[in-house]
Amino acid sequence: MKFIKKIDIFVLKAYGLLFVGAFFICLFIFMMQLMWRYVDELIGKGLTLDVLAHFFYYAGLTLVPMSLPLAILLASLITFGNLGERFELLSMKAAGIPLVRILRPVLLCNILLSIGSFYFQNVTSPEAQKKLSTLVYSMKQKSPELEIPEGIFYSEIPGFNIFVEEKGKENGMLYGVMIYSMTDGYEDAQIVLADSAELHTTADEKHLMLTLYAGERFRNMQSQGNMMSRTNVPYMRETFVKEIDLITFDSNFDMMDANLFSGNARTKNLREISTGIDSLNHKSDSTGRALFSYLQNTTYRRKANVAAPDSAKIVTEKLNYDTIYSRLTLRQQQAVLRNAMQKSTAATNEFEFRSLISRDIDQSTRTHWIEWNKKFTLSLACLFFFFIGAPLGAIIRKGGLGVPVVISVTFFIFYYIINASGEKLGRTGELEAWFGEWLSSLVLCPIGIFLTYKANKDSAVFNIEAYISIIRKILGLRQSRHIARKEVIIHDPDYPAVAASLAELSEKWQDYARKSRLLTPPNYVRIFFKDINDEKVEELYQQQESLITTLSNSRDAAILNALNKIPIVSLHAHTRPFHNYKWNMVLGIAFPAGVFFYFRIWSYRLRLNKDIQQIRKYNTFIIERIDKILQTD
Repeated sequence: MKFIKKIDIFVLKAYGLLFVGAFFICLFIFMMQLMWRYVDELIGKGLTLDVLAHFFYYAGLTLVPMSLPLAILLASLITFGNLGERFELLSMKAAGIPLVRILRPVLLCNILLSIGSFYFQNVTSPEAQKKLSTLVYSMKQKSPELEIPEGIFYSEIPGFNIFVEEKGKENGMLYGVMIYSMTDGYEDAQIVLADSAELHTTADEKHLMLTLYAGERFRNMQSQGNMMSRTNVPYMRETFVKEIDLITFDSNFDMMDANLFSGNARTKNLREISTGIDSLNHKSDSTGRALFSYLQNTTYRRKANVAAPDSAKIVTEKLNYDTIYSRLTLRQQQAVLRNAMQKSTAATNEFEFRSLISRDIDQSTRTHWIEWNKKFTLSLACLFFFFIGAPLGAIIRKGGLGVPVVISVTFFIFYYIINASGEKLGRTGELEAWFGEWLSSLVLCPIGIFLTYKANKDSAVFNIEAYISIIRKILGLRQSRHIARKEVIIHDPDYPAVAASLAELSEKWQDYARKSRLLTPPNYVRIFFKDINDEKVEELYQQQESLITTLSNSRDAAILNALNKIPIVSLHAHTRPFHNYKWNMVLGIAFPAGVFFYFRIWSYRLRLNKDIQQIRKYNTFIIERIDKILQTD
């Protein structure tokens, strides 16, 4: 017996092509997001194509684990939505194939994808993250290309602020040049004004050659005149016709050492993360022991003299330090206060320094635990999204890129918000690191189980009419009748018999309203503690509906219009809150809630009385209309 059936191949073909397309679309979207994040490092740096290619390559590798869950969700939703929309899923179920059997080949495929995602995150992604971090840091260190704008100060050249009034479009000359030079510090600042200038890069791309024409140079001489008063600071003024300045400006791209980011948790696999956590725990223990030893040996801590006799202890305990302080001279008091202030300041600085070290160690430990758990949560997210997307597609039965894309994006945004919030709370220590990282999985898992169960039972989870009906019941709203004139009527109603039945029924309705005393407040005990059904109103309502069904074959528009105005009676709303007797008892005992439902039932009794008056009114109108029809005939 073959393990792979034709139905498995059919479903896998439908899913595989959509998954590949959805994966590259999701990867492209995440790449665009990452590019906008690092746009400042990419634009205006004169980076070569091979550097940009390496950036996008490593960025793509780091984004693969995040793109897989969204691609699986979108592909499974579209695949089974298409199968449901084309009734292929219905045909499979009609042939006796359960939904779980239809999902089996795609489930096995996604299990392999989850295992591959875990392997990728543990082996490939850390190395790619290290390369990407090194590349981004190197790009940040690279000097920008010289593209000096007009009318604003340009400060991308270290130590210089250059203002250009106008640029020559043909010869590249700069006109109306103002330069603030602070290469030797603010105390030796220089201001250069020039009529025009030229700026070129040297052949080795290590320096800039700035040629100035017809200008003046002002130089602050404060460093030489620091012994003078600030009101007499000298400066140097120099006029030149042509001057050439050589500015250090390295335009080459130098790759930093990759070991610079070896301590980052994102660049480690599971074994390295575990080793890093052990090292951090050992460092934290060492810091704690060092702090304990410091507190034990510090001179600011009061030590108990165990070897001292009891009398000495009593004398020490009875010392009044305020009295001793008041007997000191003013200079001695100042010395004591100064000494105490110095010791307290030193102790405070020592404690703040050690607490800062402890916080850094704790932060790094939590980050390592988050990255350790993330390798599992992102892998399991592939399965969770499959168990959400595939049953959801089978339920909504809508394919294409419309509804599935909206639902997929909604679910993924919901997942991303929970995951980002949990991760942030885990990093700050407000939640345990493992709980913050697994929070999104704990939310997705019940949703996937619920949707799979509903899809397997063919439940209409997204049946809007069912939800509208529930809302109507909660709010006490009712539907109106819509009886239209029939095109073909085989038998007309027996008008005399119907008129007599309507007259008799109206009397019964009136008699029921009088005996039930619907306008008076109901009995609290009868509502909540007695299981009583109003069978009389059910009987009258059935008779009324039978006569309405008979009169729906009428050709008279006035009668049909009157039938549409007859209200639809709620049979049980005026008797008790729930059909279950035990629930009614619990609600009656819960006094505040019971009072609310008591007045609600009273309002339903008043509404029923109003409905009875409406029924009698239109019954009378229909009887009069029937008399006119019979007289005309």
